[in-house]
Amino acid sequence: MRRRSFLQAGAAASVVGSLPRFALAQQLPYDPKPSAWRTFEITTRVEVLKPQGVSRAWVPLPSVESDYQKVIGNTWSSNGSARLARDGKYGAGMVVSEWSASEKAPVLEVVSSFSTINRATDFGKRNPQIKLDAATDLIPTDGIVRKTAYEITRGKSSDVDKARAIYEWIVDNTQRNPKTRGCGVGDIKAMLETGDLTGKCADLNALFVGLARSVNLPARDVYGLRVARSDFGYRSLGVGSPNVTRAQHCRAEVFLTGYGWVPVDPADVRKVVLEEKPQPTTLADPVVPPVRAKLFGAWEMNWLAYNEAHDVKLPGSSGPAVGFLMYPQAETGKERLDPLDPDNFKYTITAREIKA
Repeated sequence: MRRRSFLQAGAAASVVGSLPRFALAQQLPYDPKPSAWRTFEITTRVEVLKPQGVSRAWVPLPSVESDYQKVIGNTWSSNGSARLARDGKYGAGMVVSEWSASEKAPVLEVVSSFSTINRATDFGKRNPQIKLDAATDLIPTDGIVRKTAYEITRGKSSDVDKARAIYEWIVDNTQRNPKTRGCGVGDIKAMLETGDLTGKCADLNALFVGLARSVNLPARDVYGLRVARSDFGYRSLGVGSPNVTRAQHCRAEVFLTGYGWVPVDPADVRKVVLEEKPQPTTLADPVVPPVRAKLFGAWEMNWLAYNEAHDVKLPGSSGPAVGFLMYPQAETGKERLDPLDPDNFKYTITAREIKA
């Protein structure tokens, strides 16, 4: 096995046992606040089960360095060639592996370590650097998107009031759809044109981003993965075992004058409504308002941020760009594999918390 590494973590760490299961309802008031940094390690193992000709795989790496996340290091091994690559526009890191047609069992394993800290808006800080994010293929800022955003924000003058109005509108008017594959695709124009405002995080939080941008509020999606349980006891807002293969989650940020980048997550409010109790509940259920109040301005960082990239052209691929890079990707014989199809493309992601 050939092995490449960069920024490899140096200090040895002791492993905390399996992530514990937790109660059906919250045990503490939902109020994420910065406290101590936590360190995690995730292992992503990719297997191409039915290779035909040359095969390739792309595994996203933690690429967000911020006041809420520090990337410690990444290592990888493959029975083909493997290298580090980055998206040219957003800087999203990934490991790219390629196997010749003679390799009948392509395997790639990537280990990433990182530290996170809970995030809450510091209203005492200002960020002078404001850059308006451009439209993307799935998140336009004109037409029905702009029309809807202006209707939502009519009469609102401040950045905070506009952003909050959009957040509350999404919470009130969308629903999480358990039948949506993966995290959704984030085609917000189609959502608004059809009136089907259902989906999952990559749909609902993309809707927030597009509506915010269309009224000149810089906003962006952040694509990532849940890696631990919620410390506040919400089973729907964390993971209950070390296997986090299906725990991908997209969040959003909006830049508000005087406050900088503010975390938001209306999609998780709708997730609590649908999943926190054995049967779906309503926005008025006691488990929902505490989350609704805090997810405009705060994130609980039991979650890894991979990147903020859109319309990603995979290095070495002749296929189309992917709308976002949150799942491992692969192709064989120039055919792109479905990352949600375990019969042809298998991957597992495991997480553990480590302490010095």
